Amino acid sequence: MSDGTAKAAKPAALTPDICVIGAGANGIALAIAAATFGVPVVLVERNAIGGDRGPLATQALIAIAARAQALRDAARLGLAAAEPQPNPAQIHDHIQRALSADRANHSAERLAALGITVIRSEAHFTSRSTVTVDGRPIKARRFVIATGAHAVSPAMPGLDSAPVLHEADLAGLTRLPERPIVIGDAGVALAQALRRLGCLANLVAPDGLLADRDEEAAMILRRRLLREGLDLHEGCEPLRVERSRSGLRLVLATPSGETTIEGSHLFVCGQRRPAIGSLDLDLAGIRHDASGISVDRSLRTSNRRVHAMGACAGGAAAASPDRAGDDHVGLVLRSILFRQPVKIDPASEPRVVWSRPQIAAIGLTEAEALARAGAIRVLRWPFSENAAAQAAGETDGFVKAVVDRKGRILGATIVGDNAGELIAPWCIAMRAGLGVSELAGMPLPAFARADASRRAALSFHATLTTRPALRRLIGFLRRFG
Repeated sequence: MSDGTAKAAKPAALTPDICVIGAGANGIALAIAAATFGVPVVLVERNAIGGDRGPLATQALIAIAARAQALRDAARLGLAAAEPQPNPAQIHDHIQRALSADRANHSAERLAALGITVIRSEAHFTSRSTVTVDGRPIKARRFVIATGAHAVSPAMPGLDSAPVLHEADLAGLTRLPERPIVIGDAGVALAQALRRLGCLANLVAPDGLLADRDEEAAMILRRRLLREGLDLHEGCEPLRVERSRSGLRLVLATPSGETTIEGSHLFVCGQRRPAIGSLDLDLAGIRHDASGISVDRSLRTSNRRVHAMGACAGGAAAASPDRAGDDHVGLVLRSILFRQPVKIDPASEPRVVWSRPQIAAIGLTEAEALARAGAIRVLRWPFSENAAAQAAGETDGFVKAVVDRKGRILGATIVGDNAGELIAPWCIAMRAGLGVSELAGMPLPAFARADASRRAALSFHATLTTRPALRRLIGFLRRFG
């Protein structure tokens, strides 16, 4: 047989313990954790290592905008107020520095140094036990799909010809959009940040502002947004996009007819689709639908060799918050390495709106608890009665907990500065099955905002002070000095 007709030898199959498909934050975290235990890991990614940079870029922009607003609000604290002068080039540089620092922790070189085999290409399932990458089979003991989701634009006439941006595009912007229109209340923090940086921003919330959150919390945020000059359009359905001399025109359906908004760019937020279309899941016997890969509460798919986590997971994980993949990593690791039974619990996964004030929640809202549990108690403590908030001059917001008659925590909502941090004790309590009494006895530093949580928990016992039997007992004990 001549050299020209000789068949090339097939590449040898890789046989790691774990093959992770998707090198976003969750996939990398799982790969690193498994490799730390000495487990052979192959990590496959067709795009950039590190995944979607949009959320981190958004957080950087929100932080910059918060500094800008602090300059405007300085007069309330006895300082000379000033109108900030944003420098788009320097804002871009700051965002890039944040991304570069994060990218260094997720570099292919660092992963290789940890013993992880990184393959930059597209993965396809070719059987229930095999993934093929560039013609090379990978026969792993377990597969984990962590491909995430990608932003999609709604089906709207005229949208194809308009300048449309998604969160992932923020990292590359060198100029701030002059008149952005943000569609979807998932973009409320982005819209607020752009307004604080001097953009004439509009926010379109077809279902209302944060319709799935606590109504009182949404009201506080609504007042802040309007006070800062953000144009808010609630209950208006986008119909079509038209080009205009100055940019674009978004036509909205309102109860009274149609109205239009003039803008320069459209930011589409909230609509995402699981990135699973190219995996050939059917060949592996993996069920999937529009919500993503169908998983049970242990994040296992219909193919027992395969787990799915993060934004690409549907089924029992479909109700999980966007950042629930951080929790999924630990659960999948315990299931694969230690054979421990695991179970996801969307009710114990926190949800944060990164606006100012922030809104953080876990479990049921007050309205949901009333509908499901019936007899409940609502414990509430406003930041206007918190020393730290008073000292900072930021007293908007509250801590609200929903509990049953025995003090079992059904949910909690915090509105205020650093609510995303302040929700942590409630997360721990719900995950550990602690009651509100344990939070009431929690020691906290003096002049801490977190003391509002302890005060709210203590209010559960307020009704005890009016019980005649308890008063008689105290009176009896007083006789003994």
